[in-house]
Amino acid sequence: MHFLFRLAVFLSLWSCSNAQEQTKEESPEEVKIEVLHRPENCSKTSRKGDLLNAHYDGYLAKDGSKFYCSRTQDEGHPKWFVLGVGHVIKGLDIAMMDMCPGEKRKVIIPPSFAYGKEGYEGKIPPNATLMFEIELYAVTKGPRSIETFKEIDTDNDRQLSKAEIELYLQKDFEKDAKPRDKSYQNAVLEDIFKKNDHNRDGFISPKEYNVHQHDEL
Repeated sequence: MHFLFRLAVFLSLWSCSNAQEQTKEESPEEVKIEVLHRPENCSKTSRKGDLLNAHYDGYLAKDGSKFYCSRTQDEGHPKWFVLGVGHVIKGLDIAMMDMCPGEKRKVIIPPSFAYGKEGYEGKIPPNATLMFEIELYAVTKGPRSIETFKEIDTDNDRQLSKAEIELYLQKDFEKDAKPRDKSYQNAVLEDIFKKNDHNRDGFISPKEYNVHQHDEL
């Protein structure tokens, strides 16, 4: 995966850990999901906190006009995003849960799980119901998973020190073809602690890290 994308996802997940803790409004509407194709062999399905790679096309349900096509963006590469943390609209976070790599879905998303009364930049009118066709290519471990927390927590004390995160970042920086100087690495490290070490004790706890725990945990 491209280094700048990995870093952007890593930092955005560190900085917006409380974004999904907002009070949820009750809504009688729901996301409707139609499975168009599901592989016979499906050993791993998508869950909150997973990193997904997918293509999706968006249409206005009212007249079928297309407002978005991921295949025409970024030279046609599928989109990478973390599931369940607000990288996409709420309706897509819901619609793409429990998907297999290779699965295709058609989903109907009501306004309350899309762009609501405001619409979006002239492309999505107010109170618009949306339809998406989705094809999922890959499900991988996300940067806020319990597995990643354990990988960073090398001394197994259930908290992350600056030394542990620095080591983790160093390994990730080494994957990049373009060398990064020490001052850049230190700036990233300081930014992570500034935004996540809420009690300023020099460590990041599981709660501050906002671990996305799977059901078995």
